[in-house]
Amino acid sequence: MTARQPDIRARAPHPDLIPRLVAALGERNVLTAASDTAPYLVEWRDLFRGACAAVVRPGSTAEVAEVSTLASALGPPVVPQGGHPGAVGGQIPFDTGAIVLSLRRLDRLRRVEPASNAIVVEAGMTLAAVQQAAASIDRLFPLSLASEGSCTIGGNIGANAGGTAVLAYGNTRDLVLGLEVVLPDGRIWDGLKTLRKDNTGYDLKNLFVGSEGTLGIVTAAALKVYPRPKAVETAMVAVETTEAMLALFERASNAAGRMLTTFEFIPAIGIDFVVKHAAGTRAPFPERHPWIALVELSSGSEGSLRPVLETILEGALEAGEAIDAVLAESLDQRKAFWRLREDLPDMQKPEGGSIKHDVSVPIAMLPRFLAEASDAVEAMIPGVRVCAFGHFGDGNVHFNVSQPVGMDKAAYLARWEEMNARVHAIVTRLGGSISAEHGIGLLKRDLLPEVKSAVEMDLMRAIKRTLDPAGILNPGKVL
Repeated sequence: MTARQPDIRARAPHPDLIPRLVAALGERNVLTAASDTAPYLVEWRDLFRGACAAVVRPGSTAEVAEVSTLASALGPPVVPQGGHPGAVGGQIPFDTGAIVLSLRRLDRLRRVEPASNAIVVEAGMTLAAVQQAAASIDRLFPLSLASEGSCTIGGNIGANAGGTAVLAYGNTRDLVLGLEVVLPDGRIWDGLKTLRKDNTGYDLKNLFVGSEGTLGIVTAAALKVYPRPKAVETAMVAVETTEAMLALFERASNAAGRMLTTFEFIPAIGIDFVVKHAAGTRAPFPERHPWIALVELSSGSEGSLRPVLETILEGALEAGEAIDAVLAESLDQRKAFWRLREDLPDMQKPEGGSIKHDVSVPIAMLPRFLAEASDAVEAMIPGVRVCAFGHFGDGNVHFNVSQPVGMDKAAYLARWEEMNARVHAIVTRLGGSISAEHGIGLLKRDLLPEVKSAVEMDLMRAIKRTLDPAGILNPGKVL
């Protein structure tokens, strides 16, 4: 893996490209001035800075198709982009002749089907707006991310985003019923069905979910929604060890079953970072504990979940799996608990350089992974601060490592590849994945052949050649 800035390919766009884009989309929706394109060319962690000939902002699927048709004829690379919070560089172009295709203007709610528990939305809707659209018909769209106010559903689909509710509802892939996709040659595939069963040949939609904009441009999606929970109970639980955390998870899962919708974990240093840098937050316990679990139960029935959660926690305290626990007594307290988890990714920034890993291992292997990976990075760079947190209930760890206090940031980040190699070797040995929910993009592209078989790589390349034979769609990403 590399966190280095790639070389920018310098070439002039076809002389007809910009005039024809302007004719198709209007001058205000074709941005070429450096001051206008700059916000689209910088990855949010500042790992990558790109280049392009223009940023285009189509307002309909037909206009996206016009852009794709032009690109197919005139040859510029096209990099689809949603809300732009991607963490692996997949949304950044590195070609002065490229087009960034921003989908933010495709933000309409097309239809709702309450009886089918489905909604159809355009790709540029923010995740928060999709959640609100579901709420407007008394339904829940369960995908939930810290960036939900800015990320778009098209980007979520492109990355197969995970989030905090995978334990109960699955990844984005599990929430997609159908898609509308513009192909690299400008053809439109209308697969916006809301069927729960359709065995008529290959399931084409799953080619595009998780493809990171390399196979087609998702312009709309039919999504599953669910009845809104009528009862929710939330607790913060202090835990001494990750082995105890695993035992607590097993207890909660056995007792609550499908009612267990969230089981997140946060280390003591993560709580420290948030309380230090996020105004209005405070630690959930008066004492500092090694690990905190955020546990949430929800149900579609009116009955109280409080006795269920209390029974789980009482058993965990008696068994020594938990040190202390506090249940949310109000909506405000529940929100305060969630802030400690949701603000954590941003609150690492003020602590200097952070080398990040989005990995997953079998849940039973989480304690072993956390111990071995922590030992490995601490031996490599004494004084590093491991901030491992995330989705314990589905085995997804954001194994982030903050620089030692006082170390030069650039010198620390220069060890990115070396540290990734050590952590990923442990992940692979334990039967895990080097990308749990953020995708491959550019950041992990060169690692993919090390964790995929030759057959898998051949199949993926064959799919890419078939759908995008000219290689114009998000080139250099994933493969």
